[in-house]
Amino acid sequence: MDTATFFIQVLNSLQYGLLLFLVASGLTLIFGIMGIINLAHGSFYMIGAYLAYSLTGAIGNFWLGIAAGVVLAVLIGLLLEWLVMRFLYARDHLYQVLLTYGLILVFEELRSLVWGDDVHGVAVPAALDFSIPLTDTLSYQVYRLAMSAICLALAAGMYWLIQRTRLGMMIRAGSVNRDMAQSLGINIGLLYRLVFALGVALAAFAGMLAAPVSSVFPGMGNQVLIVSFVVVVIGGIGSVKGALVAALLIGVADTFGKVLLPQIAGMSVCLLMAAILLWRPQGIFGRR
Repeated sequence: MDTATFFIQVLNSLQYGLLLFLVASGLTLIFGIMGIINLAHGSFYMIGAYLAYSLTGAIGNFWLGIAAGVVLAVLIGLLLEWLVMRFLYARDHLYQVLLTYGLILVFEELRSLVWGDDVHGVAVPAALDFSIPLTDTLSYQVYRLAMSAICLALAAGMYWLIQRTRLGMMIRAGSVNRDMAQSLGINIGLLYRLVFALGVALAAFAGMLAAPVSSVFPGMGNQVLIVSFVVVVIGGIGSVKGALVAALLIGVADTFGKVLLPQIAGMSVCLLMAAILLWRPQGIFGRR
């Protein structure tokens, strides 16, 4: 592997890992703070991609379409938490798994009714639709670099929100001891509704960002859901910092596994998870 090819694979692994972080950070917030095992989280990624397809075509501008899609995703999250999720907080995890799996079926059927079963594409924004030449034969798409930059900015914003704001303080308090936080005057119901809406918006936004570089197709959230749960487990349940580190590790393992060891590329992520859990069963930044 020459230097240019190695550099391209590093960029690919960072881009994949950061995009995966957006999806997994929403999942780790919902799982770690609310205690909800949300199997429907991958469906929000799929919905985001389809919203980008529809809204970009209707509005004629990719970034305005994403802005409108994020607003719709937040509203969907608030509505779902009020209609469904708030009844699961005191229930066993089996009820959560069954209900959220049912949501997957509902979302797939709604997707089929609204958008059909065809594969769609979203055009790369014109301002970013060019490549940077690395060698005479190799280049790298600027939009992929922009995706990585946006994901890094969101990661910094999430750190500031959770660690430096009053809302973040309440989120951390609610994740450690819900009853104590409620006794101190924190509206846990409203807090959980906001956390769930944030998780939905992050997953949908990741799907919107990914739409121009991948096809928009039925069931596209299923695979990302599995990998997102792996990120949550490796990073530590409830740790956004752990989700970022785990997502980057998985991005490197998956990308270079496909290049260097294609025969066992499908096992690379599982081997990474097994090695880390043998070292730290609670995850890299998980609490004992």
